Amino acid sequence: MQNQLWEFTNTHGDFVFHNPELFYRLYFPLANETEFMSSITPRLQGDIKIGQNNFLLQPITTEDLYSSLNSRNFWLYFNPASSWAINNPAGITQHEEVQLHAGILWHKIIRKNIQFGIQAEITNFVPVSGESAEIMSIKLTNISAQAITFVPTSAIPIFARSADNLRDHRHVTSLLHRIKLTKNGIIVKPQMSFDERGHKINHHLYFVLGYEENGIPPFGQFPTIESFIGDVGSLLTPKSVTENQQPLSKIEPSHQGKEAIAALRFNEKTLIPYESVTYTLILGIAEKPNEISKILKKFSTREKIDCALAENIDYWKKRIDSISFCTGNKTTDNWLRWVTLQPILRKIFGCSFLPDFDYGRGGKGWRDLWQDCLTLLLAHPQQTRDILLANFSGIRIDGTNATIITKKPGFFIADRNKISRVWMDHGIWPFFTLHLYLNQTGDFDILFEQRTYFYDQQLSRAQEIDHSWNPNHKHSKHLHTKTGHIYRGTILEHILVQHLVQFFNVGKHNNIRLEDADWNDGLDMAREKGESVAFSCFYARNIYEITMLLLELKKKKNTKNIKISKELFILLDRLHRNCVNYNNVDEKTALLHRYFNAVKYRISGKKVLVKTDDLINDLSAKWQWLFEHIRKREWLLLSKNSGLFNGYYNNSGKRVEGKINGKVKMTLTGQVFPILSGIASKKQIALIFHSASKYLKDQKLGGFRLNTNFDTPQFDLGRAFAFSYGDKENGAIFSHMCVMFANALYQRDFVKEGYSVLESLLNLATNTPVSKIYPCLPEYFNLAGRGMYSYLTGSASWFIMTLLNEVFGIKGHFGDLVIAPKLVKDQFKNSDTISLSCFFAERRISLVIQNPKKLDYDEYKLTMVKIKPVSLPYYLDSPKKLTILRKHLSKLAVNSHTTIELTLD
Repeated sequence: MQNQLWEFTNTHGDFVFHNPELFYRLYFPLANETEFMSSITPRLQGDIKIGQNNFLLQPITTEDLYSSLNSRNFWLYFNPASSWAINNPAGITQHEEVQLHAGILWHKIIRKNIQFGIQAEITNFVPVSGESAEIMSIKLTNISAQAITFVPTSAIPIFARSADNLRDHRHVTSLLHRIKLTKNGIIVKPQMSFDERGHKINHHLYFVLGYEENGIPPFGQFPTIESFIGDVGSLLTPKSVTENQQPLSKIEPSHQGKEAIAALRFNEKTLIPYESVTYTLILGIAEKPNEISKILKKFSTREKIDCALAENIDYWKKRIDSISFCTGNKTTDNWLRWVTLQPILRKIFGCSFLPDFDYGRGGKGWRDLWQDCLTLLLAHPQQTRDILLANFSGIRIDGTNATIITKKPGFFIADRNKISRVWMDHGIWPFFTLHLYLNQTGDFDILFEQRTYFYDQQLSRAQEIDHSWNPNHKHSKHLHTKTGHIYRGTILEHILVQHLVQFFNVGKHNNIRLEDADWNDGLDMAREKGESVAFSCFYARNIYEITMLLLELKKKKNTKNIKISKELFILLDRLHRNCVNYNNVDEKTALLHRYFNAVKYRISGKKVLVKTDDLINDLSAKWQWLFEHIRKREWLLLSKNSGLFNGYYNNSGKRVEGKINGKVKMTLTGQVFPILSGIASKKQIALIFHSASKYLKDQKLGGFRLNTNFDTPQFDLGRAFAFSYGDKENGAIFSHMCVMFANALYQRDFVKEGYSVLESLLNLATNTPVSKIYPCLPEYFNLAGRGMYSYLTGSASWFIMTLLNEVFGIKGHFGDLVIAPKLVKDQFKNSDTISLSCFFAERRISLVIQNPKKLDYDEYKLTMVKIKPVSLPYYLDSPKKLTILRKHLSKLAVNSHTTIELTLD
């Protein structure tokens, strides 16, 4: 392996990166949990925003990083012949050395310029105390043998409007700017938010303030781009700097309505050898003027800035420590800290607002909403209860859901682009997430909480439109009864709606319809005849798990009857006199349309009692039929050593996978869910893994690709296959599906195989000369192995969940703590002891596993168990699995710390 581009410097995730400017695609997130969001690059580029309509700095995409001169710059004028910018927009020179030092959400660039004898140390962070501001500290040190004199000037262009205005009325919206100069900096307040669909009065103020370390403010400014660069200059050679022009002390009428810049001129400064001076800039967005003065007061001295940075470091350390691993490998342990951070970043940024994510308008998608709960559930499940309950209100009575979630819990939007469309997998994730919550807590009561259903103009899974729907009506986004009341159903009823509807929503091959796409958004051109076998498997698994949940509910709570809507009873066909023949597609779809007609516009509001045993019998018939159907119809044997499941049918009604025209076509998704669901037999899993290793594994990079090369666009399946092969949804090493592959293999006790898949992602991400990314698990790795779309990927939640639940084997079973580690000897090559620390039932658990003989999974059993400081009763379910009952755990104090030591022998 080549020399690494970065290396970790401690056990907290801090790292150093030499000459990061050589890689133009690098960017780094900065944020706090009040959703003030920044991105920053080694050249101090990047944007700052609080949402789609409020950007302080110009919105930036990855492709802007090599061309844009907009940045958080700071110029030093030495004499008429020389000036220097601390971000060096012209690129690194032979006279410079650059290092990046960074940790969890703080960023420091150290740039030495031998020619001018000066070192700049630029630190940026967003305070965790909640202010809508980014702090930028610039420490300048004379590293020469003689005194140096310079005149400093900041240079930060202020965008101050919506990202839409980058191409929509860019000049016109600058005319709205009203610029105010203050003692410490500049404030820009546009008169209004420009939108031809309906202009709005603007209440946001965009500001940059600055001071020297002793509190001395700038003595003047160049408030507009025009005044800063001059008619013949540029941000690369600003005339105000190169000619050391005198700044303004007050604004002129001619400066209003212009593109603004925070060009703050500070007093001339002389530094003797090894003397330093620090300048502070505060970049922020406020709604009221007094917020700005409060922020300046709070961060008005160097000492206050140092305290705020220390508070940040401590805060994020504690957040990440909620789940921490000690694998015996420093790089792995530190890298996992960054992966643990990623779900938090997704919660803050959504799927937008970092340079790679140049789509969307903020907000969070339906799938993200549930999967991003996973790591929070693993750490503090009780804190997610209200979130989960609010999320269920986004489900429609036809089994579909709103797809965009607003910042206010329980409030939803149908779709960001106002397009009627349905992702067929969306019904899976609420129960999948709730099931994890139930296992962690044993909180069966949540199933009987009442929540509303989402309503808008879409009916019958977007096949019909309610033209009478009025979005401006007070309660228009709730389903009503025919008597005009808002309808509420239990959480269990919501779950049943999502799964019963989909069981009957089938194509001609009797698999669940693909509709507008599934998890793979790129399969979006098979609405009429497409089918997703892959996610039919997942629905089958969920229906099975719901059945098991009802059995547990009956056992633990003696629940004999379940109350559901009268209309939903239509889909419990096994309780009818005339049962549907599940092999008959027409009968199934006819029953579904009968249900759709019954729930169209409004429902009766009447409820019926169903015996729990009857409901169990009905659901059992459904999951058993799905299992058998897929096993019989979709398994394809390629040779005596290899086979695969067909995962899809296209819009021509043809099978997508298998040997077609002499060539094997295969998707990873099509294999993951038969394994995960339990549909694939152990023998079939072995054949699948052999096929995946042969047809999907990149022999050079080591990762598993999302699909084989189909060679030509598949316009009867989706846009993905028009992408270049090896990128995005067309054959990339897609982290999310790879992690789900590993998870599925672990669940079915293919431990060595699961470990190899996880290890391939870790190796790709940390092989930095190839991946060329900061520490994180990116969305995917392209054909060259480069990591793409850093930080905001749902794969991070699944990676941590797989490590915790499957690899280390800590998981819940309806409130009981189950420990069943699945480890291979390779994980003990550096030490015979590995450990993790996490929370379960709001108690901290440290699991220490010793493997003195370095045995493999199929060789060891649990031979010694020690629990301290308080010994708890436990029982061994098998030689590799122990359980501590909920009633015994509850005797421990909340937030107490228990260590469980296991010896493998």
